[in-house]
Amino acid sequence: MTRLMTKVLSDDPLIRSMSYQSVLSAFGEGAFLTGSAVYFTQIVGLSPAQVGLGLTIGGVVVFCASVPLGRLADAVGTRRTWILGSLLEALLFGSWFLVEGFAAYVAVTIALELAASWMRSGRNAYRFEVFPRETRVRSLAYMRASRNVGYTLGAGAGGLALAAGSDGPIMAIPLVTAVILLLNTAWITRMPRLSREAEAHAEAGDTALEAAVAGSRRSDPRAALRNRPFILTSTLSGVLSTHQVLLNVVVPLWLVAETDAPRVLLAWLFGTNTVMAVALQVATARGVSDVGTSLRAVRRGAFFFVLSCGVLLVTHDTIGWVTIALMWIGHVTVTFAELYDSAGSWGLQAELSDPDRRGEYQGVSQLGFILGSVWAPAAYTFLAMEVGTWGWITIGALVVVAAAAIAPAARAAERHLARVGAPGQAVGAG
Repeated sequence: MTRLMTKVLSDDPLIRSMSYQSVLSAFGEGAFLTGSAVYFTQIVGLSPAQVGLGLTIGGVVVFCASVPLGRLADAVGTRRTWILGSLLEALLFGSWFLVEGFAAYVAVTIALELAASWMRSGRNAYRFEVFPRETRVRSLAYMRASRNVGYTLGAGAGGLALAAGSDGPIMAIPLVTAVILLLNTAWITRMPRLSREAEAHAEAGDTALEAAVAGSRRSDPRAALRNRPFILTSTLSGVLSTHQVLLNVVVPLWLVAETDAPRVLLAWLFGTNTVMAVALQVATARGVSDVGTSLRAVRRGAFFFVLSCGVLLVTHDTIGWVTIALMWIGHVTVTFAELYDSAGSWGLQAELSDPDRRGEYQGVSQLGFILGSVWAPAAYTFLAMEVGTWGWITIGALVVVAAAAIAPAARAAERHLARVGAPGQAVGAG
């Protein structure tokens, strides 16, 4: 246990503080997500179709608003955005207790998705800025490992509420989540200010804020949307991140419908994924600090992604312990794809963003990520479940193409920053 904790918590005081914050926020979110389906259907009275439709509407709104929200993060200040966005999230989670009917559900879903997107733009931009370039990705890896711990603990707490056998604990889930996220907001306020924080934009007056919201940067050559190679890089990164679809959607369906493996194996598979994510994320991020090392990590992730497709496709024709062993190996390899790809994508986002406009670039990154991944659940499920072997090969081929194309796209984005005169990477102040 001691060795495991050293892989989750760093000796650096700032990294450790931000890791604790990651555990806290993930605990609250994990508890709510675990019980959300039951809460919305049994307490709010929605149908499963209405729950899914509301989430889709919220996703569409966020897709349209991600870039303006990123600009707003730059105008308000990345640290301040992280604080205010987290506060809004806490209040909106608490408001679920008052929601009745589909219209109110959609309204809160949209507001919550917008607040979360704005918060992420500020949080990610702050993290990229506060850590020195050489240790940035490794620092983020500690936080990713900590979030996995938090989600696991939160899921356990949500599971206890579901197991209580009455509506009381389930009804309390959003309120408990809100309280936890309020504590999370208080923790964030303790984070150090940045030496070159974009909060100066907010102090300059309302004009900067209005310009950011109105999108007046569209004609500015330094605007993130003008960096088309960055949009392409983000989209390709979204394609490579679809290992999550394989992990959470395709593999469970494949195991149940197309193999003779026992269903209880799914619990062991997801347990393996959680342990690996906690224990190995920092190790897989070691040495990732610039565009070159980030691309190398992305390629490693793509290799394991394709390897997983090759291992899983043969389990359709195996039996007994061979199937069980291959399903486990396939899950291990796709987890390595997740670990390496995460490290590489953090490095690319940080290195290919204009330091003066990190919030705006985070908004564009979210836009590209959605474009690169939104189609995957339907496509991968159809290819694996309906097409079979050639479907798995097609999934692997898509990953290979994305991995081959992301390097020239990233280098072109790097040249764009140099061409428009973006300042060099700055080291964050503690």
